[in-house]
Amino acid sequence: MLARANRIVRGDDYRSVVRRGRRSATAHVVVSVVRRPSGGAPRGAGSPEAVAPGPDDPTRFGFIVAKTVGNAVVRNTIRRRLKAIAHELLTEVPTGHDVVIRALPAAAQAGWPTLLEDVSRSFARGVEKAA
Repeated sequence: MLARANRIVRGDDYRSVVRRGRRSATAHVVVSVVRRPSGGAPRGAGSPEAVAPGPDDPTRFGFIVAKTVGNAVVRNTIRRRLKAIAHELLTEVPTGHDVVIRALPAAAQAGWPTLLEDVSRSFARGVEKAA
């Protein structure tokens, strides 16, 4: 399981990454990556984090699995797989990025090795573009 520091939990953060992030797509997933700004920019009055995270802060992951992927059982299975993949990637990824992984309907039929390869490849391309 991903630690809270490694998860995107606010809707505004999801929207920001999906809108401003660099996208990289495969047949099973779309990965959006954005490098977080460094230093004291305010994040919002009600935010528990008063200062924007810097490049030394951990990479955060978010997951989007829409109803088009399948029923609740299938969606939760895909989400758990994506979380496990993100946990594996934490040791290899640079810090200071926000990543949103959106599962496409084809992900329901994809096996673990295929999803792992697609997410790893898309993430690497997204980080290159975001740099």
